[in-house]
Amino acid sequence: MKIEQIHHVAYRCKDAKQTVEWYRDMLNMDFILAIAEDRVPSTHEPDPYMHLFLDAGNGNVLAFFELPTKPEMGRDPNTPEWVQHIAFKVKDRDTLLEYKAHLESKGVEVLGVTDHSIFHSIYFFDPSGHRIELACPDPQEEAMLARLDAVKWDMLEEWSRTRKAPRHADWLHAKEFQGA
Repeated sequence: MKIEQIHHVAYRCKDAKQTVEWYRDMLNMDFILAIAEDRVPSTHEPDPYMHLFLDAGNGNVLAFFELPTKPEMGRDPNTPEWVQHIAFKVKDRDTLLEYKAHLESKGVEVLGVTDHSIFHSIYFFDPSGHRIELACPDPQEEAMLARLDAVKWDMLEEWSRTRKAPRHADWLHAKEFQGA
């Protein structure tokens, strides 16, 4: 048994139409389909909803639910805003910078470009308050990923024992990487 890929990832949204238009206009995602019901198929509870599906590229699907009968959506107050996010890959740094300029021209506040060494990112929020990341690979990504792969289990074991950040990959954000 092996998972083939993510079928879709679903989040709640404040407004179905606004969400479809925003992802279309800001991130050039196609609206794939909508499903609306008065009862939840899995639980059979009465709860009208609109379920949207957007094309996130390469068979990846981003979905949203608008739930008009539920209290206003919120965030987990114990989880920092930067933790929970949706990250999408873009082709290269030029594309990342094009998205940054496009989003800012539409009034979206964008953080970054942040250099994570293996990739570079920008961050912003959608109209429902979900944090979005666009990331492009670094030209040395492959060599850096191989170096990270070599220490992943040691890092995990040390973290599990100490709950302190292991130093096996300090080079990642210290700009010390000189190749594998």
